[in-house]
Amino acid sequence: MSAMQDNNMVRDADIGKTADAALAHVANARKSIGAVIFGQEKVVEQALVTLLAGGHGLLVGVPGLAKTKLVEALGTVLGLDSRRVQFTPDLMPADILGSEIMDEGPDGKRAFRFVRGPIFAQLLMADEINRASPRTQSALLQSMQEYHVTVAGERHDLPRPFHVLATQNPLEQEGTYPLPEAQLDRFLMQIDVDYPDRAAERRILIETTGDNEAVATAAMTADDLMAAQKLVRQLPIGDSVVDAILDLVRAARPGDANADSTITRNIAWGPGPRAAQSLVLATRARALIDGRLAPSIDDVRALAEPVLKHRMALTFAARADGETISGLIGRLADKRLG
Repeated sequence: MSAMQDNNMVRDADIGKTADAALAHVANARKSIGAVIFGQEKVVEQALVTLLAGGHGLLVGVPGLAKTKLVEALGTVLGLDSRRVQFTPDLMPADILGSEIMDEGPDGKRAFRFVRGPIFAQLLMADEINRASPRTQSALLQSMQEYHVTVAGERHDLPRPFHVLATQNPLEQEGTYPLPEAQLDRFLMQIDVDYPDRAAERRILIETTGDNEAVATAAMTADDLMAAQKLVRQLPIGDSVVDAILDLVRAARPGDANADSTITRNIAWGPGPRAAQSLVLATRARALIDGRLAPSIDDVRALAEPVLKHRMALTFAARADGETISGLIGRLADKRLG
């Protein structure tokens, strides 16, 4: 047996061992989150997929659907150092990033000292992010892509892992600002949070209004999460899945040679390459959560809408005709994914 074959066998054994540990950690994490978040299994799965894929998530829904509670539970369950920032119209970029202040030493000399803002955390909860001005929202751009911030010309690295989970109220509500397209593209996934069904809401009424309300417990550490994230990037992905992702993403771009004009005529702008990258990572993470070591076309179909939805916009005519981004993505998936 060649040395290369020996190395491959050792590598496969290491991946298998890491996968077993990751699967156990993820199962425990889902169980712990399920003790405090009821009737939102799909939302919980998509949030875990986002974090395992190493990305940032945007949770969209009306107030009162436990978006904030879910993010708090994720921080506890995954063993992350978490900070929360309540976004308001008067919030300034320095309130998030930090600022330099003038210090005077015992010898009377003065010097600037950088005071870190709440962004220096492993999990930043940006609560009601679209209630702040676009200027403040854009303060997160550099950190979400490059994992460091620049203040007064100096670079300051962020902790690892670093994730932003932002909650957003529907844009139809008063006092909200649309997020810039460049920032939306930094979110790996838009997670829509809907009302719970009757059975789940009944459980909420019973279990959250007594004196013994359940609390989330730690199921992983930050190191466990980073090991799982590394594993996600090592999982094999078949050519058929990669081609399906490329077909779907490129078909959503107006003007692309492979696009369906009956659909893209309704799209003002479509998803870029980062959308395809996000789908590759997200499908691998979903496969791992499901106990599989390779993604399938079904994973692409399940994640197409949350990964692409916030990276596309309708034309004015399409909005007037009652079209929706979700409907267009569904039709694209039916045509391109079989």
